Amino acid sequence: MINVNEYGWNQFHQENMDTIVKELKADNCIAGRVTLEHKKMYRVMTTEGEWLSVCSGAFQHAAYERRDFPAVGDWVVVEKMPGEERGIIHAILPRTSLFSRKSAGTTIAEQIIAVNVDIVFLVMSMNHDFNARRLERYLVAAYDSGATPVVVLTKMDVSDDPDHYLEMARSIAFGTDVFPVSNATGEGIEQITDLLNNGKTAALLGSSGVGKSSLVNSIIGEEKMVVQGIREDDAKGRHTTTHRELIKIPSGGVLIDTPGMREFQLWNESESLDSGFKDIEELATACKFGDCRHESEPGCAIRNALETGELARERYGNYVKLQRELAFLDRKMDRQAQAAERNKWKKITKGMRKHPSKKK
Repeated sequence: MINVNEYGWNQFHQENMDTIVKELKADNCIAGRVTLEHKKMYRVMTTEGEWLSVCSGAFQHAAYERRDFPAVGDWVVVEKMPGEERGIIHAILPRTSLFSRKSAGTTIAEQIIAVNVDIVFLVMSMNHDFNARRLERYLVAAYDSGATPVVVLTKMDVSDDPDHYLEMARSIAFGTDVFPVSNATGEGIEQITDLLNNGKTAALLGSSGVGKSSLVNSIIGEEKMVVQGIREDDAKGRHTTTHRELIKIPSGGVLIDTPGMREFQLWNESESLDSGFKDIEELATACKFGDCRHESEPGCAIRNALETGELARERYGNYVKLQRELAFLDRKMDRQAQAAERNKWKKITKGMRKHPSKKK
């Protein structure tokens, strides 16, 4: 018998499970957590073991968009197939958090990174691959997800100036914990594992080669994840993790490792932009006019901060860029929704023409 409490099961999930089982009249179903996803097939950990599972036909018929399907970290209502170590997923339990991004490229679609996450470890390395603008994006997405962001700075043992990177990260991540660690010496790892007690779930987010897989190995105390080195010419890492996977750690709690991402575009519901730029938000409240556009208006606190150097131009530039990116995405999403609605009614009208009402 497997103890699902060690995988993050709690009273909140139990109450939702009881409600859904009654609604579905699915007394033969149990709860399980998705540990791996591959082409609409899922590995689900239950009290009776890990089952390779698929969604039921009724489930798939009712699903409309990506977030309607299971993702790594989801708790699902699953039924075991008779005589097999396989399952059929009938429903997803309500999520406590959802971390996603816009899919890479020009396609307007959501890519789910992880769900039901308590902590998001934003992993960056203390070398030339450290990117302040990328960290700002990560923070905005983390605040929007409902999870608690924690910045983890790796490779401190080989960094030329670890204090410099630590200061940079703290100047960006206001009010967010920042932990420097070394996977080689183990320094700082205990602080990370202490955050994962009581069945907490954490996801690791970062670019290729920043040391996510090494960090997983350090936390779980074994060489579970394949590790590759960084390129000496540009300090950038080689891609190691190729899929999302939920991993139970010995000290309690679980980790969700994710593939490295160099491109990270925010999804359309990122209302937490101001949470990632609290300094700019506070400056804006000091402007003379409430509708200040921060361009040439008199008494603009942001323009003054830029001129005095209190606010870095690169940081403000990225803030404006993210605002425009989200506004553009909102417009595209609105047009897509309108087009989908038109197509739906075209199909309905076409069907009515094919099957006209019989005259009496």
